[in-house]
Amino acid sequence: MAKVTIASGVALDYLERGDPAGLPVVLLHGYTDSRQSYQPLLATLPPDLRLIAVSHRGHGDSDKPASRYDAGELVADVGHFMDALGIDRAVIVGHSMSSQLAQRFAARYPDRTRALILIGAFTTLTGHAAVGALREGVATLGDPVDPVFAREFQRGTLARPVPSWFFETVVAESLKVPAYVWRSALDAQIAEDCAADHAAITAPTLVLWGDKDTIGSHEQQTQIVTSIRDARLTVYGGIGHSPHWEAPHRVAADIAAFLDTTVLGRRAA
Repeated sequence: MAKVTIASGVALDYLERGDPAGLPVVLLHGYTDSRQSYQPLLATLPPDLRLIAVSHRGHGDSDKPASRYDAGELVADVGHFMDALGIDRAVIVGHSMSSQLAQRFAARYPDRTRALILIGAFTTLTGHAAVGALREGVATLGDPVDPVFAREFQRGTLARPVPSWFFETVVAESLKVPAYVWRSALDAQIAEDCAADHAAITAPTLVLWGDKDTIGSHEQQTQIVTSIRDARLTVYGGIGHSPHWEAPHRVAADIAAFLDTTVLGRRAA
């Protein structure tokens, strides 16, 4: 674990694994998660990659300023974070909330995006009934956040059980997020629509989706891979909103194969 203070003055918590000289891969987590949400994937991805999982402002052990948590601010943070670590270009991985941020980053900074990997992705949550119900519950939260609420929220994203130690970790990380960040970050996701960004995305793109995902629909995955010029979709049967939690070895293998062929120029024998 380490922290770095970026240009805005916000300190971001991050974890780095793998080869410091390897291909940089920046992993961005979902709503109320943190860098900890990538523990299973970090343990299974190839060690010759430079893997960097970072907690957004307001999340995990990063600073939690009373600021806006909209896409523009969080995307700018990613660029400043890369600057602080001396990374010019990277593979950008985004899960759930960060699938929106990753799409926006790749469109805004095509010269800094080697490849784009979207997990449990969506372009917009507008009109999503379950998310609307979540918003009503989040509106009632105070500090400290109710552990029962956080636990049910995280459980509701799963189609298969994950190891108990890991589930307890992600619940504990959600409880680090102040109630105002729960509200601000969710409102920002609902207000966002990434579809207009797709024409500007030039990086090769891999979309990973579980067919039991109740947040990002199959129609949205199809929209993403159709409107981004070099995109492909991998579907996991029986898997929910977080394939890298429920099937980390399969996801790691698919990411490694994608990077081998599209970025590293390696072909399977």
